[in-house]
Amino acid sequence: MSPEENLEEKLNRLLTLKGLSIAVAESCTGGLISSRITDVAGASVYFQGGLVTYSNKAKETLLSVPRDLLIAKGAVSAEVAASMAAGVRHAMEADIGVSVTGIAGPGGGTPSKPVGTVFMGLAPSGVSLVRQYKFDGDRSEIKQQTADEALGLALDYLEGLD
Repeated sequence: MSPEENLEEKLNRLLTLKGLSIAVAESCTGGLISSRITDVAGASVYFQGGLVTYSNKAKETLLSVPRDLLIAKGAVSAEVAASMAAGVRHAMEADIGVSVTGIAGPGGGTPSKPVGTVFMGLAPSGVSLVRQYKFDGDRSEIKQQTADEALGLALDYLEGLD
């Protein structure tokens, strides 16, 4: 990545070079990742779309996340992040699905899942990866850090394809 190339531009370059498409399922970021991807001209070549699935109902109906999973593990969990990533990949017919679910605050945290807890999923065909993060800061800062890491997760995957 050149000093002038940001995460979104690098994603654009690698997806275009590899001829792959991506779709995003967002909960705690509320569309920020999709917005950043589409800030780069030419994103329509590889960006299939993004779904803001903030509620459990949206996760169920739009991403096919099983209700039993949401009840058993909670919306902010590794299992739900994995299901969201696979669900958006399938729903948008993309090569890669990326998901984020977490607690941006200031409320909503618990002792086991404090504010700043975020799970990210990556689901290219036949592969599944989930990462957990604990971010600090206010709501806006947590959303920004989440978006940065989600784009980085996709980039890590794409760079590993070489």
